[in-house]
Amino acid sequence: MKRRVAITGLGLISPLGDTPSAVFDAALAGRSAITLWTEGQAAPAAVARSPFDFSRWFTRLQLAGVDRVSQMAVAAGALAREDAGLSHLADAAGIYVGTGMGGATALEQAYVNLHGGKRIPPLSIPAFMPNAPAAHLAMREKVHGPVYTYSMACASAAVAIAEAAKAIARGDIDSALAGGGEALLVPGVLGAWQSLQTLAAPGADAAGACRPFSTDRSGLVLGEGAAFLMLESMETAVARGARIYAELAGSGFSCDATHLTKPDAAGQVRALEAALRDSGLTPAGIGYCNAHGTATLVGDVVECEALGRVWGEAIDGLQVSSTKAVHGHLLGAGGALEAAITVMALQNQLLPPSMHCTTQDADCRVRLVQSSRTEAPQLQAAISNTFAFGGSNVVLAFRR
Repeated sequence: MKRRVAITGLGLISPLGDTPSAVFDAALAGRSAITLWTEGQAAPAAVARSPFDFSRWFTRLQLAGVDRVSQMAVAAGALAREDAGLSHLADAAGIYVGTGMGGATALEQAYVNLHGGKRIPPLSIPAFMPNAPAAHLAMREKVHGPVYTYSMACASAAVAIAEAAKAIARGDIDSALAGGGEALLVPGVLGAWQSLQTLAAPGADAAGACRPFSTDRSGLVLGEGAAFLMLESMETAVARGARIYAELAGSGFSCDATHLTKPDAAGQVRALEAALRDSGLTPAGIGYCNAHGTATLVGDVVECEALGRVWGEAIDGLQVSSTKAVHGHLLGAGGALEAAITVMALQNQLLPPSMHCTTQDADCRVRLVQSSRTEAPQLQAAISNTFAFGGSNVVLAFRR
């Protein structure tokens, strides 16, 4: 019999703030952190930057070879541990980290120096490597247990959380910091995304550029940040009298195996059904979905189709929103930030709205949350969807 997994801490470094209450309050109110980017060689774009201040966590001397993504991961991981009421992690605890790109700032600077005839920083490689955030977090927290990195595009952090939970459920470990980080708001990466033609047109109002499920949606908005969940076996959490946000009841995985960038409803259905099996929940018992909802023309429709197939006649009882409308798409870290918001929605029985949807697309046949601070007094279970380039699909299921 698998052990139950409790969520006892949340650590957030995000465009919406760096405390759970600040982030959830902003999401509930629909306050957008999206602004206009005009730096470097890239054309103007809407982005969601984190107001992260490294000075609480690092001296300037310690910053050598530590990319922004690792800085934010160290901070968010420590905040999750502190939020759980722990002065330190167990020596054999796990650290499970997702990131889509790793140290983008370090890589960008290396190319700028190369083409500018300057010396490439000697610590570029250790700063850029995708497992650097996990390694820095392990060194800071003095953890000698399993330290893993997952890089599966947008699904990275969600996979990290799910794998950590499975290790706890099996009894391999008793606790873990699990989440992800992403910091790729640099001109080269932004320009590459613009070339892909998937970014939202900033328009006159950059704050409202991301419009999931709306007929006038034009694409996603890139964001940055880090988010971690402190996971413990339920027995461990109860024994030490920990405050428990929610239970991570289960997860589901699948691969579309059809196209590198175009989502597939059948693949998402498999992940949703797998999460239901693993958690023991039924569609009728789940009242909220924090959707992947990137505001792309194809992606939003496919996700709604998948939800409709699985929920069937129970679809009207599932309230849906995409909080990306206010915090942007954190890519490799997105699944962790959205999981944290979902957990807080479940704990407080309050739902964040899906902002900037002027007219709901008729092909997105779901019950959208469109009012701020929507009360959900009967809410007992919720899911968070993460669907990535490469066809990787992850669904996390939570229970009060």
